[in-house]
Amino acid sequence: MGDGTDASTQNVQDVLQQELVAVLDRLGVGLLALDGQKRIVWTNTASLALLSCSAEEIVGRDLQTLLHPDVRQVPSSRAAAEDESAPTDTPEGRTWLARCDGSPVPVRWFPLPVTYDTKSGVRLFAFDADGGARRRVAGPSSSTRTLSERDRLALLADTTAQLIYNIDVDESLRRVVDLLLPRIADWAVIDLITETDEVNRSLVVHADSGGLKIREDLQGPMPPVPASSPMPLSKALRGVASTLAGPETYDVPPDSAVAVEQRKLFTATGIKTAALAPVKGPSEVLGAITLGRTAGEEPFTQADLDLLENIGRRIGIALENARHYQRQRQVAATMQRYLLPQLPRPAGVEMTARYLPSPDASHVGGDWYDAFPLPNGDTALVIGDVVGHDLEAAAGMAQLRNMLRAYTWAQDDPPHHTVERLDRALGHITDVSMATLVLARLTIEPSGHRALRWTNAGHPPPLLLDSTGRTRFLGDGRGILLGASADRSRPEARVHLPPGSTLLFYTDGLIESRGRPLDAGLKRLREAAADLRRRQLDDFVDELLVRSRPADNDDDVALLAIRIPPTP
Repeated sequence: MGDGTDASTQNVQDVLQQELVAVLDRLGVGLLALDGQKRIVWTNTASLALLSCSAEEIVGRDLQTLLHPDVRQVPSSRAAAEDESAPTDTPEGRTWLARCDGSPVPVRWFPLPVTYDTKSGVRLFAFDADGGARRRVAGPSSSTRTLSERDRLALLADTTAQLIYNIDVDESLRRVVDLLLPRIADWAVIDLITETDEVNRSLVVHADSGGLKIREDLQGPMPPVPASSPMPLSKALRGVASTLAGPETYDVPPDSAVAVEQRKLFTATGIKTAALAPVKGPSEVLGAITLGRTAGEEPFTQADLDLLENIGRRIGIALENARHYQRQRQVAATMQRYLLPQLPRPAGVEMTARYLPSPDASHVGGDWYDAFPLPNGDTALVIGDVVGHDLEAAAGMAQLRNMLRAYTWAQDDPPHHTVERLDRALGHITDVSMATLVLARLTIEPSGHRALRWTNAGHPPPLLLDSTGRTRFLGDGRGILLGASADRSRPEARVHLPPGSTLLFYTDGLIESRGRPLDAGLKRLREAAADLRRRQLDDFVDELLVRSRPADNDDDVALLAIRIPPTP
């Protein structure tokens, strides 16, 4: 990187600041920037939606004025710790804010993990809608379920905030139901159409004085959707129309098995008035949502039905996105599984490998290991990681792996020359932007002993463990990662592998932790390996994964282990 002038540095800082503000404005939670006197100096779009206010109505006000009149003060972090309703493992709290029309909105608040700027005096205050607070916190209440236009907009904003980044279908549905009950209904029923076009009653929830209760006895498979039935649920599941209904709607000879199930539902729940709407994504109908009230004197209105249609559309978009993501993840996981090789069996060497997918469903892709025999009798060993955690990373890993195999097999070159050739080709015939890897050759010396030649392209160093428990990270032969500089020569290193030694290749998911420095992860790996040195190789690897993989790491892990048997 070249030296920049003060002016260019300031320009870069200005651009970064603008990009940061744009990112904060797109967050799905409310965000307020406060000065030293707790006056609001900036707010993001989500805040305005949650509070049903314009920026002009918010900026310049004291934070205290946002509190609903029944709330005395903004809780401090200490007060949150004393709040029994707040989680004990995070400094967050709950309170009630007032929308610009004066109506209350329960929120969860939490401090952002940023350093307080004593020079500017600006700090950040974040919050999101807390539907459960209606039951957990003693706050303002309303005796009617008639919502104002602002209330409806706020409910839609709350629903969007709960759905926008959540790919867990069941959790998304529970969050939405938590917003709706008992605010506008006593019962919520969600029927979903599976990807095999079967209907499943996925969620039936009842709100009573004890909170929300899931009625699993009313959930389960449903009959097929009739192609032309005029009954409300059948029309909603076909995406035809939203409808208001009651027990009398189904108090007629049933025209289908679906109608029979609906009659049973109204009888079991005591619903007197209901609103039904399709759950529709951008390209398909995914199900239907039903809200029910047990008091006949509180019938749903057309305005309620319009609101439910909007909520159904939001649920549909979220569910379609989640299904699309799950399909992509399944394709990537299948691709990755089939690309991981069967290990060779070189004479006089034990070899085993493991691949653990990410515990986070949003991560899949770039980690891989490889091992294959070469024409001259050597064994090629590879560990690598393509930048990214998606289908593109998995596809890039496949390209890189196959190219590396071809280069390594075709020419009897030392590892560093092979990787140099791969690096030059990377940007021209692959979709990979950057990757790390170690390419090694397991060779037989004239004495009959084993040796390792390797080059490292920005990857964590292999670990060598001898029979006495001494460990050594093979830090030699290390160069820049692939894709960063294709015209740079690469180093190579060589080491003798003594009898009884174990050689470990791994990806960064085994050592990296968000809460600790990398050195701590390497130290943990070294200590665990030394302690497990007497285990059989498969047991050694399995226990090493348990002891070394950080609990807070959501990355994949690939691991390749080689053991040189001890001399008899």
